[in-house]
Amino acid sequence: MNNIEQTLSIIKPDAVERNLADDIKDIFKKNNLNIIDAKKIHITKDEASEFYKVHQSKPFFNDLCTYLSSGPIVVMILEGKDAIKNYRKIMGATDPKKADENTIRRLFGISIDKNSVHGSDSTENAKKEIDFFFKN
Repeated sequence: MNNIEQTLSIIKPDAVERNLADDIKDIFKKNNLNIIDAKKIHITKDEASEFYKVHQSKPFFNDLCTYLSSGPIVVMILEGKDAIKNYRKIMGATDPKKADENTIRRLFGISIDKNSVHGSDSTENAKKEIDFFFKN
């Protein structure tokens, strides 16, 4: 079965600040993930809080929201075969030190917090996250 899916990708402030967006996009292309739509935006802390609402009970929630709203981000809709699973594999573990070789977070991540990219973790969340940034 040809399971073509869409997922959301965010290139986080640390990676945008270091001009890594094109390098990261090249990794998507090499892994058969097509960029359907993309935009560079700067969200407010309130918008970040809404986006990360699923994590609001966690101790890192406030820092996460402060960080995501600290500078420009690049949000993208990626599409491809098993895009969610494929993208999560090439992103690597949340902690760049524990991420596999040649994953985005291993290559570019600075820390658990500044790990360069975000990706949806399920079909349901991909739809919600894409709608959050790309509502018509």
